[in-house]
Amino acid sequence: MFITDIRKDFYEVVANQRVALLVASDIDALCACKILQALFHCDQIQYTLVPVTGWQDLGTAFLEHKEQFRYFVLINCGANVDLLEMLQPDDDSIFFICDTHRPVDVVNVYNDTQIKLLIKQDDDLGVPSYDDIFRDDDDEEGDDSGNESDEGSEPSGKRRRFDEGAVERRIERQRARREWEARRREILFDYEQYEYHGTSAAMMFFELAWVLTKDTKDMLWWAVIGLTDQWVHDKITHMKYVTDIATMQRHVSRHNHRNEDEENSLSIDCMRISFEYDLRLTLYQHWSLYESICNSCYTSCSFKLWTLNGQKKLQEFLADMGLPLKQVRQKFNSMDMSIKENLRDVIEESSNKYGMKDIRIQTFGVHFGFKNRFLASDMVHAAAALLESAEKDESNSDNFIKALDALSRSNLERLHSGIDLAKKKLMAVQQTVASCICTNLILSQGPFLYCYLMEGTPDVKLFSKPMALTLLCKYLLKAFVHSTRNKRCRLLPLIMAAPKDVDKGTVIVVGIPPESETSDKKNFFGRAFEKAAESTSSRTLHDHFDTSIIELKSEDRSKFLDALITLLS
Repeated sequence: MFITDIRKDFYEVVANQRVALLVASDIDALCACKILQALFHCDQIQYTLVPVTGWQDLGTAFLEHKEQFRYFVLINCGANVDLLEMLQPDDDSIFFICDTHRPVDVVNVYNDTQIKLLIKQDDDLGVPSYDDIFRDDDDEEGDDSGNESDEGSEPSGKRRRFDEGAVERRIERQRARREWEARRREILFDYEQYEYHGTSAAMMFFELAWVLTKDTKDMLWWAVIGLTDQWVHDKITHMKYVTDIATMQRHVSRHNHRNEDEENSLSIDCMRISFEYDLRLTLYQHWSLYESICNSCYTSCSFKLWTLNGQKKLQEFLADMGLPLKQVRQKFNSMDMSIKENLRDVIEESSNKYGMKDIRIQTFGVHFGFKNRFLASDMVHAAAALLESAEKDESNSDNFIKALDALSRSNLERLHSGIDLAKKKLMAVQQTVASCICTNLILSQGPFLYCYLMEGTPDVKLFSKPMALTLLCKYLLKAFVHSTRNKRCRLLPLIMAAPKDVDKGTVIVVGIPPESETSDKKNFFGRAFEKAAESTSSRTLHDHFDTSIIELKSEDRSKFLDALITLLS
């Protein structure tokens, strides 16, 4: 059931209990977790934190903790499956689910006892009504069993008169039931066929902190990063992003107004969050301007930097801005102050001439003390790179803790190491996109485009991780749309596969919707993958919380693809 009063029905319920926090591996979930941890520390609520990377992990974590805990808080996992069916908990286990995955499973919505959904009701949920999907069969069974008991009590030797009325009634009931079931299947199919994302979990928990009047600047910054994660990883529509940014902007103004005295003293450990129209140049303040332009999806695709013509255009663009190459190629921090002061305006002016009309985006920045300045997107890229670090001997839990640490302002060293990893990742994405397009690796399969990264491709290990592969997939589709002359191909979705585990012979497969500015970000591949696997008996693992990401046995790849083509044609 949906919780309407998050303070009374959630926070006050767990306030005197021990809680198990089961947190998914994405940046929004990490930020939500940081906010909740801060609240729990505030009120001395005991909790155990367990990172979970997929459904199997979630099941294992629950089995390990179900004896010690009665209350479980699930962050960015659990809403889009029938959780009680999956976990088979005791009757006294209570699950609080704050999850951005949509659609929410209908059984979770209508369970009044054990499932409590911390989900924004004003998101476009479209949940079918109770009567359309659940039916009380007691009356019907009562009628039928009544007839049978009458039969047993007939006096012997007398044939029971055939009650034609009863038979007709029963036939009529069965027909009505069949119609109702067909209608139910239709309603559920319409409701469940697309996967998409709702309001950031970090924003939900920040709202809780605000209602409790315990919200701090750190919590506000984490909520901003959670929302920015949804934008960086292209999970929500531009309209949703702009609406949620406006909500966060009001909170930022409120906090800045409240702390004006503190800001005037500009102490060494003060923190200031600001709303900005900043450049869509990834990590540019921690890189050289040149490298940032080359490795940002927006500019790289606009110039088509994988072509000679694109490289030439970039040189013209830099000349148009009147920036010396020496300045452009050195670290942003070392650029002349006079250049840095007007940089955004200069870039915006030249970008307009080159067709990049929306090089600026609404976002937030933060100052820690005097010299440390970060944009919200810098934090997302750094934390994501740490979370999916492919270094040897690092477990998923180690990476989770490192990424969580990088979000604290007391841990700037960890954050900077994340930024260095993020740069390597972005360069790998850029090079892979260029090589896929130049060697025509993107094939049109009819209803979708398909690209497979071969074993031995540079940096292929990096793309065995879901977030990195999804980022590459979205970047590649955008680049392909910019470079193809085939108008039909521009409207197609993309499926991408990369080696997952060579020893086990598995690949990771991700599907994304077509590239368009007006896209509603709804993804139909989750359902399609399930059906294709079922019809071909392909050995797949649907373990990811995003249903559009699966694992597949390498030798089943071609029959799985054939089934998908048939299914989607």
